[in-house]
This record gives sequence, C-alpha cells and structure tokens, in this order.
Amino acid sequence: MKKYVIITLRGIGQVFLQNNTLTGLIFLIGIFYNSWIFGLGAILGNIISTFSAKIFKYSKEDIENGLYGFNGTLVGIATFYFFGFNFVTILAVLFGSILSSVIMHYINKKIPAFTAPFVISTWIIIFIITFLNISSLISSPFMQSNFFNLFSSVSKGFGQVMFQENIITGILFFIGILINSRISAFSALYGSLIGSLFAILISLPINSINIGLFGYNAVLCAIALENTNKKQTFMFVTFAIILSVLINFSFNKIEIISLTAPFVLATWIIIFIKNKLQKIQ
Repeated sequence: MKKYVIITLRGIGQVFLQNNTLTGLIFLIGIFYNSWIFGLGAILGNIISTFSAKIFKYSKEDIENGLYGFNGTLVGIATFYFFGFNFVTILAVLFGSILSSVIMHYINKKIPAFTAPFVISTWIIIFIITFLNISSLISSPFMQSNFFNLFSSVSKGFGQVMFQENIITGILFFIGILINSRISAFSALYGSLIGSLFAILISLPINSINIGLFGYNAVLCAIALENTNKKQTFMFVTFAIILSVLINFSFNKIEIISLTAPFVLATWIIIFIKNKLQKIQ
C-alpha cells in the first residue's frame, strides 16, 4: 500500500517535473485547499493512468517514478473543472486517463511527451462530451479589473498549471517545488513573472493576466528547459516563455482551449532548435 501511495504522490509531483513524494503531497494539499472535487479528480486520474500503464506492462521504472501518473492527474482535474463532478465525468476520467497512458507510451519513444498526452486526451473528452451534447462547458467568472496585480498573476501562474485559481494554492505549489529543487523553483518563478510581464507588454487582457492564464505555461517551460551547465539556457528559457504566451494567445483567438499545449509546443520547438545548433557546432 505504501508503495502505491509513493507512486501516486510522485505522479502528482511530476506535473511540475518534480520526482519527489513530499512535493507531490504538498501539491495535493494545495489542490484540496482550493477544491476537494479537483483533489479527488487528481487522485482518481493518477491512479487510473498508473494502473493502466501497469496492466499494459509499460516501463516499471517509469511507472514507479510517476511518469504515467501526472498526465492522468491533469486529465482528472480538467474533466471535473470543465464539466463538474457526476457519473458521466467519472467515466470520462476513466477513459481519458487510460488514453493518456497509451499516448504517453508512444510519444515518449520519439520525443519527451511532457503534458501532450493530457492535452490530447482532454481535447478528445471535451469534443465527445460537447459534440454529443451530454454537458456544457462550465465557465468560470472573471474578476473584473483594470489594474495589473503582479502578486496575483505570478502566484496564480503556479496554481493554474493544475487549474487552481487560488493564491494560497499557488504559493504551496512554489513551496513544493522549492523543497525538491531551488533551481526549478526560481526558474518557475522567473517563468511566471516574465510570462505575465510580456503579456502586459503586448496588451493582452488584464483579467486573464491577473488570474495566471499567461503564466502557467511559462512556469512549465522554465522548469523543463532549465540547465545550469549550459550558458545558453537563460536565452532559451526566455524565448520559450515568450513563445508560450504568443501560442496561448493564438489559441484563445481561434477559440481553442489551450490547456498546456503552449508549453508543450514551445518546449518542443526550443529542443528542436537546440539540437540543430549542437549539430552545427
């Protein structure tokens, strides 16, 4: 039992690319602080995706490190976030979490999958539920504001990685990362800050900035690309952050729910560029 608890917590920690059980526990506390339903979704999605990977006999090491749990964690939260908690959405979490493990297995053979399995699985869930008119998307009301709130935007930039529009939850997420890695924590802080400031610079909606919607993808980009041994890291991270904001804005303009697709696409692009530069050098 203890082993499965550890794997589950590692899976939650891996949402921020942190392989640490205590970090995962603090993340889970942060989610439950904001919403017990989202907390339940995180656990349900994590367990389903992890056990499906075990049934499919995927890499034991990857499973134990939580790499088949974090996409399911996000699928569970996202499904309850967009459609509420009911019998249909529980079935959707079951389907989406299993699918995320399958997608993770195949994408990871060619390129780091990051949260792409979550994005693809959740887009499919949203399409099926809305196409069949089973349920409507739940829209969260915006707090109207004409003034930029730096503290709110940066802290919620952490929280929004897991759909948590809550300052305390965002702070707990930062603490959780800090416990595992100071470099990751301050890289993430830089990501959320620069993502928000760049969004201000190009005049994106203040309300969206203040609730962290242009910071959370930047947070993940900064963590994924941080590398203390490379002189070019700062430049690559900054470029990925800016790119993630532009991609996020583009998705919003064409009315596609972006999820963490901007993070995945921006990071893949930077990895491709880095690989090309290394070959030239």
